[in-house]
Amino acid sequence: MRIALIHALKHSIVPIEASFARLWPDATLMNLLDDSLSADLARDGRLTVAMTERFLSLGRYVASTGADAILFTCSAFGPCIEAVAREHAPMPVLKPNAAMIEQAAARGYRIGLLSTFPPTLASMPREFPASVEIVPKLATGALAALDRGERAEHDRLVAEASRDLRDCDLIALAQYSMAPAAALVAEASGRPVLTTPDSAVLKLKDLLAVTG
Repeated sequence: MRIALIHALKHSIVPIEASFARLWPDATLMNLLDDSLSADLARDGRLTVAMTERFLSLGRYVASTGADAILFTCSAFGPCIEAVAREHAPMPVLKPNAAMIEQAAARGYRIGLLSTFPPTLASMPREFPASVEIVPKLATGALAALDRGERAEHDRLVAEASRDLRDCDLIALAQYSMAPAAALVAEASGRPVLTTPDSAVLKLKDLLAVTG
């Protein structure tokens, strides 16, 4: 199976590749990175028609390479990804957090949503079912630390921010790049922690009827 991975942040590549290596090593991966997507969204402050067209172009390109499924790892672009999914149905086209959202909604009512990218907290809560309460929290400065190559500082800031979510049933880490901080978040918050890469890989295996 050929899985196209489309990234808006370079930091998402290592966590999702690690999940595939552990959970689905036989998958053939194709990485496509356009880090101007996240920069332009931060500049514009909203998703535009032009942004949706860019996503459609990316989807058409990877489909033309023979991809069996597309996984977007950029969590702030839900409506753009939905447009790609409609165009390429019935090919599986997954939002980065769809599988984790399903899991979180099944396990808790009050869910802490921890992010390092502000636009994610504007778009992602709407993807959860109305039956749950979302408590958003930004780990201020964490993404900038990661951009400087300071993984330990990023993880420390993420864990510190999670302390404000200790009254939640569980904590969902919104970015793929946050997954390596999961153990620190669990320790700091005392709450169960869900990450996105593992859930996404297992969901794709299920959708494509891959066993083992």
